[in-house]
Amino acid sequence: MRIRSQSDTPSLEHLNLQPVRGARSAGGRFFRGFQKLLRSPTNQGGAHDGAHTSTQEGPQVTPPPKAVPTFQQCLEDQSFCEAGRLLIERENLLYGDTAALEDRVQLSGDRAGLEDRVQLSGDRAGLEDRVQLSRDRAGLEDAVLQTVQQSLSLGGGQDAARRVALRSALRAIEQEERQDQLWRRGGATPPPWRPSGWRRLHDARLAALVEERMESRRTLPRSPTATQSSIQLDISSLGLQLQEDLLLVVQHLKACYPPEDNICHRYAARYHHTFSRRLSRLLDFVLADSDCSFLLRWVNLEYPRILQAFTAELDAAGLGKLLTEELLEPLEVQYLDQQQNEVTTFLSRVLEEEKKRFARGEEPLTEDGCYVSPVAFDILQLLHAAVTSAELLVGDLLKAQTVSGPLGGFMQRFQSFHADVMRQNRRNSRSQVKANLGCVAQFRDVLVQGTRLVPETLQEDSLALLEDMRRSAQAFLLAPVHKVLKPHYQKLGTSDWLHKRHFHQLLDAIEAQEDTLQGCRTSCHQELVSRLHQEVMEEYVRRLLRGDVKLKDKQKQVQAHDTVKDEAETLHTLFCKMGSQENWLKELLNKIAEVLKLQDVPALQVQVVSLGSEYPDFSERHVSALLKLKTNLCKADRRTIRATLVDTQGDTQGDTQVDNVPAQTFFSRVDVR
Repeated sequence: MRIRSQSDTPSLEHLNLQPVRGARSAGGRFFRGFQKLLRSPTNQGGAHDGAHTSTQEGPQVTPPPKAVPTFQQCLEDQSFCEAGRLLIERENLLYGDTAALEDRVQLSGDRAGLEDRVQLSGDRAGLEDRVQLSRDRAGLEDAVLQTVQQSLSLGGGQDAARRVALRSALRAIEQEERQDQLWRRGGATPPPWRPSGWRRLHDARLAALVEERMESRRTLPRSPTATQSSIQLDISSLGLQLQEDLLLVVQHLKACYPPEDNICHRYAARYHHTFSRRLSRLLDFVLADSDCSFLLRWVNLEYPRILQAFTAELDAAGLGKLLTEELLEPLEVQYLDQQQNEVTTFLSRVLEEEKKRFARGEEPLTEDGCYVSPVAFDILQLLHAAVTSAELLVGDLLKAQTVSGPLGGFMQRFQSFHADVMRQNRRNSRSQVKANLGCVAQFRDVLVQGTRLVPETLQEDSLALLEDMRRSAQAFLLAPVHKVLKPHYQKLGTSDWLHKRHFHQLLDAIEAQEDTLQGCRTSCHQELVSRLHQEVMEEYVRRLLRGDVKLKDKQKQVQAHDTVKDEAETLHTLFCKMGSQENWLKELLNKIAEVLKLQDVPALQVQVVSLGSEYPDFSERHVSALLKLKTNLCKADRRTIRATLVDTQGDTQGDTQVDNVPAQTFFSRVDVR
C-alpha cells in the first residue's frame, strides 16, 4: 500500500492510522488499524444499537465522526506539535512501532523481534511512502526552525498567535528528542533521519539568529557635535542591541520555553560570546587613548551594569568577562599610562602657576583671614577623580593607584619651591609659607585617612616630606618671634628671676607677637602656637638648669617651687588662650618644682624616678643639673639619686610607651652642657 497525499484513495496521513500495541507483527498492526478505520455506521448491521434503526419515536441519525486534521492542515495552522505527532505515527508504521518497543524494553528489556518487525514494516511500506514521509518531515523541520528564527521579532499582544506557534514548535522539538531516544534504546536500524537532532538544530538556529541581529543592528546616529569615534558608536550600538534583545527574551520568550531550558541565560551566553568576539576583533588595531578607555568602560562597567538588570533571570557571574585577562592587560597598560601622563601634566601646571604668582610678588588668597593656596585642593581633587575612575575601568585598586605615581615627584618639587620661598625671604614669603602650611595639612590629612589614593610606599615617602615641610615652615615663622624673646630668655635663671619681674616682661613680649602668628588655617595655627609653647618651655627649663641661681636653704627652695608653679600656670593660661594644645607642659614644670622643694633623699628619689618614667629622655645629666640648684644637698646624696634614675631607666630601656600611648619627649631638646 502506498501513501499518496493527493489521491482519491485516502492516504495514511489522512486516515490517521495508529499501530495496535502488542501486535505480533507490523502487518498485524497495520491490518488491525486499517480494520478499525473501516468501521463505520454504514458498514455495521442493524443488530447494533442506535445504528440506522427505527424506533417508536422516529428515526435517529448518529452524527458523523469528528474530522481529524491532516498533517498539511496542522502545518498550515502552525500546530507543529500535532503535525509532528502524525509524522511519528507514520514513521512507527513504516519503520517499526517504537512505542510498543518502549513498553517491551521497560517490562523485560527484551529487544528480540524488533528487527523483524521493522523489516516486515519496511517490506509492506512502499518506497514512495517513505519518500513522502521524508519530504513532510523536511517541511515540518523548516517550519519549526523558521518559527524559532522569528522568535526575537515577537512584540506585544498582537503577536499572541506567534507565541502560540513558538510554543507548539518547541513542543515538537521535545517530541522529536523523545523519538530519537526511543530509537537509540531500541537497537534496531533507524530511519535515515534518525537521530533528527532538532534540539541541536534549534541551538544552532538560535546562535545564528543572535549573530544576525548583532550584525544587522541599527547604527546609532552621529551628532554633529558628538565627540564619539566610529569605534565608540559601534560598541554602543552592540550594547544597545544586546540590552534590547535580552529584555525581549525576558518579557516574551521566557514564557514560551519550559523553566528547565533556562532560556534567558542561554540567550545571554550567546550574546556574550558574540559581543566578546566583536570586541576582540577591535584589538587587532591600535586604538586611540579615548577608544581604549571607552572599551575598558564597556567591559568593566557598562556591560556588567546591563546584566545587573537581569540578575533574576541569568547568572551574570557565570558568563565571565567580555575580554580575557590576556586581552585586557595591554588595554589597561595603555589606559593607565595615559592617565599617569595626564596627572603629571596637571601637577606640573598647578605648581608652575603657584611659582609664577609668588615670583610676581602676589600675596596668596585669603579666606576667613587665613592665607590659602589652591595647590592641595586641586591636586587632591584630580587624584581622587583619576584613581576612582581608573578603579572602575580596570576593576583593581592596586592597578588604579599607579595613576597617582607622579605625586612622589610633585612632592619633591613642592618641597624645593617651599625651601626657595623661605630662602629668598621676600615681602610675601611669610604669607606664602602660611599658605603652604595649609596645603601640607590638607595633603597630610588625606594621605593619613584616605590611603586609597596612593600605594603604601608612596604614602610613607610623601608623609615624610610633608613633615619636613611642616617643621621647616614653623621654624621659619617662629624664628623672628624667638629673636624678639631672646633678651627675656637670658634673664631667666638669674638671681633676679625669683622676683618675677623679668618673667612678666617675657609674657608681655609673647603676647605682643601673637598677631605675627595669625594668618594660618585653624589647625595649622594651633600647631604653630603649640610649638612656640613647647620651645618657650624648653628655653625656660634650659635657663633654669644652666642658670646661676643658688637655692641654699629650704626657704629659697620653697620660694623657687612656688615661683615655678605660678609661672607654669601663667604660661599655660596664656598659650591656651592663643590656641596651644600642649597641656602636659604645665605638669612637667610642676614635677620639676616638686624636686626643688623636697628635702628628703627618698622623696627626691621617688620624684626623679617619676620624671624619668614619664619622660624617657630625662637623663642623668639633667638630674645632676637640677639637683645642683639645691646647694644644701651633698654630693653623695646627689649621686644616690642619680643612681636610682639610672637603675630605673636601665630596667625599662626600650619601653617608650605606656598603655599604647607613646612616651612624651622634652629633655632631649634641652641642652644643659
